[in-house]
Amino acid sequence: MALRQSTACLMRTTTRVLVHGDGAGKSGGTGGSIRDAGGAFGKMEAAREGEYFHKLQQKQIDELKKHLSETVAQTEAQLKQHQEALNRHKKALADLEKAGKK
Repeated sequence: MALRQSTACLMRTTTRVLVHGDGAGKSGGTGGSIRDAGGAFGKMEAAREGEYFHKLQQKQIDELKKHLSETVAQTEAQLKQHQEALNRHKKALADLEKAGKK
């Protein structure tokens, strides 16, 4: 019985600690006076902070995608140029071999 009550108490306490905006930040430091006070303003500030970092991460991912797309396009262009040069060299070699047989 006592074990069940202490487990329930621990679960309530743990749940209370994990709610963002209800006091000190989850990294160990305080999030400022509004977050220390908890309540609706603290929760709203925590939500805004989460939204900011989500948008920042999405922007970084978009920039990475753009950079990789540009790199792929440049590499494909170089590949095409190298393939054309290879074909020219093969043709020149074949022409020399034909001229040598005559």
